[in-house]
Amino acid sequence: MKRKIAVVTSSRADYAHLRWLLRDLGAHSAVDLQVVTLGPHLSLIFGHTGKAVTPAQKLTIECLLDSDTDVGMAKTIGVATLGLADALGRLRPDILLLIADRYEMLAPASVALALRIPIAHVEGGEVTFGAIDDAVRNALTKMSHLHFACTRRAAERIAALGEEPWRITFSGSLSLDYLQRERLLSRAQVQKKIAMRLEKDTVLCIYHPVTLLNNTVEEASEVFAALCDLRKQVLFIYPNADAGSRELIRRAELFVVKHPGSRVLVNLDHRTYLSVLKHVGVLVGNSSSGIIESTSLDVPAVNVGIRQQGREHAANVIDAPAERRAIRKAVIRALSAEFRRGISGLESPYGDGKASQIICDALLKTPLGPKLLFKRTDLA
Repeated sequence: MKRKIAVVTSSRADYAHLRWLLRDLGAHSAVDLQVVTLGPHLSLIFGHTGKAVTPAQKLTIECLLDSDTDVGMAKTIGVATLGLADALGRLRPDILLLIADRYEMLAPASVALALRIPIAHVEGGEVTFGAIDDAVRNALTKMSHLHFACTRRAAERIAALGEEPWRITFSGSLSLDYLQRERLLSRAQVQKKIAMRLEKDTVLCIYHPVTLLNNTVEEASEVFAALCDLRKQVLFIYPNADAGSRELIRRAELFVVKHPGSRVLVNLDHRTYLSVLKHVGVLVGNSSSGIIESTSLDVPAVNVGIRQQGREHAANVIDAPAERRAIRKAVIRALSAEFRRGISGLESPYGDGKASQIICDALLKTPLGPKLLFKRTDLA
């Protein structure tokens, strides 16, 4: 009997991490792989990225409301829950795999809990004090039965939450598998692909709403002011589909009108994105990409504000408060030749790019049945 494994993906961000894992699971003779796409993946505004999800057996759940508010986010969870109840009720996988900390992941976790479907969770145990992601991630950890931690400290935090040690595996980050297993584009190829010339000190900006603030774009004015003061070429990539994202898109587009050498890109395939990241001068914003992938590419990153506060990172990442002078100072430091020399070859706390194989092995070897499903609750 094949082991039926279902994987949920909701956006470009998590699919970029899952791509090699899905390929490895799909190629395994002992796995019946099902992929569920939902949320921003099905939105034209955010690039309809679900079209890039390629496994043959794929279910789609329409749930993302045409909204830019926190109420819209909350309703999206409800709509997703209704659709997933029917889909997972029919599918009944042996294991449901979820990744990271997007708010819509609460829907499949809740449904799986009610249907007694064991959950495997990737990227638990990390810390991001400035976003609701932190609470979502911890909730998913307590609802899950297998845990794949991206850092050793994250694995320790999962254990501190009371999870049994045999359920916890240090896998490293799936995002680094891509860097190990695919060849990135050259600078010339990147410039041709995105139809623009990149300067050596181009600023790549990925800035998301800060979902724990009442005004989720409260920090944004200082970010855009700093970018304006720098007078550099800026390449923006669309933010996540959270409350306030459309306001951030509007501000980025207005910035580009006033700074003709800059651009706004809705989405890039992951190979192109990582290739762009490799060839820019610095990444500025509050994306997890500035924490994880940038280190392995020897690229400086300026982590702005509170969204990623508390997250482990290497010395190529400079933390800066959401204040224009501090951001500008951090970017100037990051672009200096001395700083670039000092970050070459840093060891990443996020593993060595072999997470997919580690996770595949554990998903196939873990015994199904009562031992997996029934969790002890007296270890915290």
